[in-house]
Amino acid sequence: MCGKAIMRHTFLYIIMRSRPIPLSHSPRGNWNIIRALVPYLLEFKARVVLALLLLVMAKLTNVAVPLILKEIVDVLDKPKAILVVPVLLVVGYGLLRLFSTLFGELRDAVFAKVTQRAIRRVALKLFVHIHNLSLRFHLERQTGGVSRDIERGTKGISFLLNFMLFSILPTLLEIGLVSGILLYKYDSLFAVITFITLIVYVVFTLFVTEWRIVFRRTMNDMDSKANTRAIDSLLNYETVKYFGNEAYEARRYDEHMGKWETSAVQNQTSLAALNFGQSTIVAVGMTALMLLASSGVVKGDLTLGDLVLINVFMLQLYMPLHFLGFVYREIKNSLVDMEKMFRLLGENREIEDVSNAIPLSLRQASIHFECVCFSYDRERQVLFDVDFYVPAGKTIAIVGSSGAGKSTLSRLLFRFYDVNSGRILIDDQDISKVTQTSLRAAIGIVPQDTVLFNDSIYYNIAYGRPEATREEVLHAAQSAHIHNFVTSLPGAYDTMVGERGLKLSGGEKQRVAIARAILKNPAILIFDEATSALDSKSEKIIQSELRGIARNRTTLVIAHRLSTVVDAYQILVMDGGRIVERGTHHELLAKQGLYDQMWTLQQKEEGELGVLQL
Repeated sequence: MCGKAIMRHTFLYIIMRSRPIPLSHSPRGNWNIIRALVPYLLEFKARVVLALLLLVMAKLTNVAVPLILKEIVDVLDKPKAILVVPVLLVVGYGLLRLFSTLFGELRDAVFAKVTQRAIRRVALKLFVHIHNLSLRFHLERQTGGVSRDIERGTKGISFLLNFMLFSILPTLLEIGLVSGILLYKYDSLFAVITFITLIVYVVFTLFVTEWRIVFRRTMNDMDSKANTRAIDSLLNYETVKYFGNEAYEARRYDEHMGKWETSAVQNQTSLAALNFGQSTIVAVGMTALMLLASSGVVKGDLTLGDLVLINVFMLQLYMPLHFLGFVYREIKNSLVDMEKMFRLLGENREIEDVSNAIPLSLRQASIHFECVCFSYDRERQVLFDVDFYVPAGKTIAIVGSSGAGKSTLSRLLFRFYDVNSGRILIDDQDISKVTQTSLRAAIGIVPQDTVLFNDSIYYNIAYGRPEATREEVLHAAQSAHIHNFVTSLPGAYDTMVGERGLKLSGGEKQRVAIARAILKNPAILIFDEATSALDSKSEKIIQSELRGIARNRTTLVIAHRLSTVVDAYQILVMDGGRIVERGTHHELLAKQGLYDQMWTLQQKEEGELGVLQL
């Protein structure tokens, strides 16, 4: 049965690995990113339309400026006897300049909400998605690199939305308008030179920019790796100090920064070459047009105003074109920056509610592991045909050596992973068929390694049930025997615990975790070495309290010290991922098996420790 189930599970896993947003370094991957942003634009259709309308108006006024300037020059280029100051034309020129700027600023103001809302939506979607990813992903992730990928990606969204709409579109519009005017008013040779210059400029820009992208990607990779190394080292500050490895950590960090520096230099020098090439193309094109226009003025075919008009048009045309090259480069860079962020959004969640999942219906909260087989990867199976039943309101203890698979049982019960075969039932309901939210709401845990939020003690206790009243939080702290300690602190319950709770001792952190579990008031409790960080006196006090908490609750106790589970309804002994013995404390001692050996060894160790303390 287990073998067929494993094959079925593997097949489903392969299907689920399909990604909703396939990304790659190809243009298709870039279009997938752009297409993923479209819904965020459509959320504010009216604002987008208004912004585009203001964009067109800004460009029309901008193109009209040289036309007015030509008329001013032609009026002033007359004999002094009939020279008149063209007041209306000058005022019109000033107004057009003003409105060109005004429409542009209004456009930015109108579109600001669209951009910022898109960043907010994507950031929230990513935050929720990462929380919904499996424990497997979070055990393998590198926090520093992920945070830097998200930071770069959200910045890239702002740049991409603004510059795609308000740099590329208006520049293309302006190029079309200017080219049309040149073709209509002047010799076709002007338009031919303009188009040839444009084509050479675009081809050169595309070719060189694609070549440069590899430097940007390498910069991003090295930046993420360096940030990962820095965050990891800082989080393990004490360990670094214990072993005096500050210089070693600095060298490892500098290795990535050195590679980043090399790529950054290559990126900058190639950018200089690109800018110089673009400027050369523009200069050659403008020189050819000015020579042609100057020749027309000398021949009398063109006026001085025409020369000024063509010159200003060329500046208005090639300056945006030059900027367009910059925008294209930056958009490509933004797409590269966003690749990893959107790849995170495409990461398979692995553990998802089935389409017809219903909330868990608790009646008595009995637990049944039914022929459960599980492996974290194909190379190493962790559990083999684990089968046991926990009656409602009873306490089952699970003991065994390290690596026997004890803590894996709690992870499977929380459904951080799905079993390879078999089933886990709560009140005869398969947990893979109920909603994860309702399942986890029914279970409370006091883990062996308690990690707290970098917030107050009150916040960390209240996290068990955020809507709880202050009186309920304080009662939970009193039940966990931490109230007196907290009130003795200068900040009392407002005392900050530091990152991962490092300002508290191991025992204090475990008491906070116990208080948190008490406050949650779940139907099922899991104690995973819940008193491992406490001294003997505190352990006895807390054990008594935990027995009171567990009364009338279905409880799994994962323990290393056998003395803490002698009163359990049943004790399961695990070895090598299998349950090798089961029974009460006295029944297991009578069998003189593995449990008896463990008990004898621990009693001997405790006796020797007692002698040493005396």
